[in-house]
Amino acid sequence: MPEIAEVARIVHFLRLHLVGKIIKSASAIDDANVFGKVGTTGAQVAAALTGRKVVSSGSQGKLFWITLDKPPHLVMHFGMTGWISIRGQRTEYSSLYRDTEAGKEEWPPKFWKFHLVTTSNPPVEVAFKDTRRFGRVRLVDCPGDSIRQFSPLVENGPDPVVDTDRFTLSYFTSKCRARRVPIKALLLDQTVISGIGNWVADEVLFQSRLHPEQVCNSFTDDQVKTLFEVIRYVCQTAVDKLGDSHQFPSDWLFKHRWGKGGKATSLPNGEPLTFLTVGGRTSCFAPGLQKKTGQITEGAKEVAADDIQKPPTKSKRAAKKEEDEPAKSTSRKRKAEEDTNSPFFDEKPQPKTRRGRTAIKAENDDNKDNVIKAEDEPAPPTKKFTNRRGKAVKTEADDDEFFKQDGTVPDKPKPRARRGTTAAAVKAEKGTKDDPVEVDAMPTSRRRSTRPSGVY
Repeated sequence: MPEIAEVARIVHFLRLHLVGKIIKSASAIDDANVFGKVGTTGAQVAAALTGRKVVSSGSQGKLFWITLDKPPHLVMHFGMTGWISIRGQRTEYSSLYRDTEAGKEEWPPKFWKFHLVTTSNPPVEVAFKDTRRFGRVRLVDCPGDSIRQFSPLVENGPDPVVDTDRFTLSYFTSKCRARRVPIKALLLDQTVISGIGNWVADEVLFQSRLHPEQVCNSFTDDQVKTLFEVIRYVCQTAVDKLGDSHQFPSDWLFKHRWGKGGKATSLPNGEPLTFLTVGGRTSCFAPGLQKKTGQITEGAKEVAADDIQKPPTKSKRAAKKEEDEPAKSTSRKRKAEEDTNSPFFDEKPQPKTRRGRTAIKAENDDNKDNVIKAEDEPAPPTKKFTNRRGKAVKTEADDDEFFKQDGTVPDKPKPRARRGTTAAAVKAEKGTKDDPVEVDAMPTSRRRSTRPSGVY
């Protein structure tokens, strides 16, 4: 997101190329986000610009404006990806420079929201573009010389570079003492200080050697004074360099916070850097240098420099796994013994199931004498089984446990032969030659299973 330095860079180009010129024509796309969410339309913006003379341009933190010879005036915010392009000028640092130098610049630029042309010779062409459409362009109907006394500028805090008379040590100290929030969250609050974004806040805290999670009212007076001076130094330096990061001092965190190829970042002296989330934003800091000296927000986790280690190699992981496996098996065995010896362990463990069926283990040979025979006492009826279609399946136990009154056993159903099985083979399996075996005709389209389904 463009912050105080990037916005100051654009104001520099607007003052250099647009201020003092008359707008010949203007056009705009009616974007419901960029224009509509601040109460205007693309057509209204184009109408307000056409034929007007640009009187001045200025900024307050992340907000900037151009005043005209007649209201309404234009107040803009870049959001995440907004930017101002001036045809033929390097307003941004990107690969578009090569296209600009080679005369292959696309105009109007891609994702443009409004653009204008001046009456000067040669004409100046300016465009506001925004890829993600978080930027805002609004019209403010007020006197141009007092535009900062109207919304949205009046709701924002002082600019550390522009408003040196308002951003004082006493002002900043009072803001720190009046609230109990992480210092990173306080710096990002635009109602307290205008223009400080994520990377500027991280840079300020790094230069001050303060932890981003520590609450703002827990710092000493000396720490608050140091922080105040560093805010003015970092913001002024970034603005003087027009946001060109190539010209930032080499000892700044900005030069080392972004690693290449996913590698862990560190300072030139080897001091590791790490990231955490504070106030909903990702913060980069050096845990070995930025120590906590006071209270932190509830639930925050401290990250020490010793805790930042490279992931173990595959061989180390394998060795660690081999060392841990015996301990795991021993602990599991001990846990099983404790469960078995427990007074609540009265029931036998349930057999494991496989595909919905219970695997029943055969009785031990020692328990054969305890089995009750059918001659002594009838066995209880066994559970009825059903096949996959829900039909009842009769088992041999169902026939043996119910006797006729005359002592005879009812005839058992004849087994159904498998496909390709002859009557002689079935007869041989039965072990008898007296009774003829009838083989039921089986459908050739589908094989029907005679095996009972369910738990058995």
